[in-house]
Amino acid sequence: MTEGLRERKKRQTRQYISDVATALFVERGFDAVTVAEVAEAANVSVNTVYNYFPAKEDLFLDRAAGLRDRLSRWVRGRGPGESAAGAVLRELREEVEAVSPRVGLLPGYGAFMRVVHAAPTLRSRLCALQEEIRADLEATLREETGAADGDPLPELVAGQLAWIHQTVVGRIGRRMLEGGTPEQVSREALELLDDIEELLGERVLTYAVRGAR
Repeated sequence: MTEGLRERKKRQTRQYISDVATALFVERGFDAVTVAEVAEAANVSVNTVYNYFPAKEDLFLDRAAGLRDRLSRWVRGRGPGESAAGAVLRELREEVEAVSPRVGLLPGYGAFMRVVHAAPTLRSRLCALQEEIRADLEATLREETGAADGDPLPELVAGQLAWIHQTVVGRIGRRMLEGGTPEQVSREALELLDDIEELLGERVLTYAVRGAR
């Protein structure tokens, strides 16, 4: 469906407000900047800011919504003969090998992480997001495998796969914060993925293998 003029303007306004807010947060710290100051810098009203971003944290973590179903999308998109874990490991490897900004491999990500580490509310929001990712994946695994409500395997496997994602993305964030380059951190993350795959048990690696279509 083609994006209409109204929708495009709303998207552009939302992105502009987020960009202005992020620049202020990186410069001064998350807690030191008020929503009113963001509104003034973006030349909009405070109500307009809240229309687009219900909470101050949403101004900085504006792309977080796209992460909630990331693992589920990877699992649903797995090919014939591929397991849920295989899909997650493959997709993560592809992102890391491509030095993708989607996993934090971009110049300036260290500054982003510095803001997060200095703000307890942002850290809490990211912890909540990690649980949302896990819960969303558990629901997807139950649907994909037809598991009964009392079957513990979807929960256990979802926990393992969410841990993989959290560990890799978390390591990337820490290394970028320490001053690593995207290319250097990419190589380190690939080695970490190798270590993680060696640690996984066979039941996890072979869970929810997609049959031939």
